Amino acid sequence: TSGTTGHSKGVMLSHKNIVTNAMSAFEKISITKEDVFLSILPLAHTFECTVGLIIPILHGSSIHYIDRAPTPTVLLKAFDTVKPTMMVSVPLIIEKIYKSKVLPKFTSSFIMRFLYSIFFFRKLFNRIAGKKLLETFGGRLRFFGIGGAGISPYVEEFLIEANFPYIIGYGLTETSPLLAGSVLGDTIKKKSTGTAMAGVELKIRNKDPQTGEGEIIAKSPSVMMGYYKDKEQTAEVLEDGWFLTGDLGYIDKDGFLFISGRSKNVIIGSGGENIYPEQIEATINQNEVVLDSLVMQRDDDKLIARVHLDYEMIDKMFKANKIPEGEVKEKINNLLEEMRVDVNAQISSFSRMVKFVEQIDPFVKTPTKKIKRFLYTT
Repeated sequence: TSGTTGHSKGVMLSHKNIVTNAMSAFEKISITKEDVFLSILPLAHTFECTVGLIIPILHGSSIHYIDRAPTPTVLLKAFDTVKPTMMVSVPLIIEKIYKSKVLPKFTSSFIMRFLYSIFFFRKLFNRIAGKKLLETFGGRLRFFGIGGAGISPYVEEFLIEANFPYIIGYGLTETSPLLAGSVLGDTIKKKSTGTAMAGVELKIRNKDPQTGEGEIIAKSPSVMMGYYKDKEQTAEVLEDGWFLTGDLGYIDKDGFLFISGRSKNVIIGSGGENIYPEQIEATINQNEVVLDSLVMQRDDDKLIARVHLDYEMIDKMFKANKIPEGEVKEKINNLLEEMRVDVNAQISSFSRMVKFVEQIDPFVKTPTKKIKRFLYTT
């Protein structure tokens, strides 16, 4: 497991678990032997193993591998060489491409920023940007699977308006991994991870009578055999044939699943409200100078956020090489405070934060680029 809320656990997956999960994708997407996959994630991760290896083998497709870390330079060369028709990725990669390649073109001047804030022009610009983005990916891409973590709503909005052929999938290492996913070519509901995969039954446990929200549980032939040499933790998550995901969400009337966050990450507000840090972090991360953020609760129950900035962009903004270090620090503190006020204006009153703290070093992450939350305390 990725180990975002604690130490990683060994997950025992059988041949049956993985193959039945791979076969469940048949009703979601059409794949042929002419399709070309580009693999950029570690094969040791279940998402890439099942979706990026076993599924294309089932369909007779070809798979190309990069032999280095997927940096922008490496990826651009791979896109040009391979010209993939299909690939899977974690959200961080497409989010980085959007923030570094797409967004700057729409915020380079006051006029562009103003036009981009108008719905009609934003859709027009995003449509044009989408065509150029597809060219960047080699010009043949017809499936871009996103999983392993939640995607930022503002990036998903761009992908929809850009007509980018993306699909959101949801699952866990313990479920081999897919539990739900969108159907390629069908209408996508923003912020949803799609409907249950074939052979998967999803239910909401301990449902809130008002919101319909509760813990997502699943029954499927792809549910793990158990945690390696850990009967106690296995018993905690397997109950009467159901796997307790630990994720919170709801299912709408059309069967679409929506994820709110991890139950272990939920912060209880002073008035008893459920606060989902992932949703606040998505709002913080919209800022072009933010690379990552982590929302947490102090001992006095107040919320703060650790924010890791794009220091290359900061250096250009403040001309850091021409002014004293103390002045740069002051400008960064002022920027963080402006961001805090701006974010607080966009979220509910009980979720508001009292402070933004500069996180100078990058956050420690899992192989699927999720922050290891348990390593950070206030």
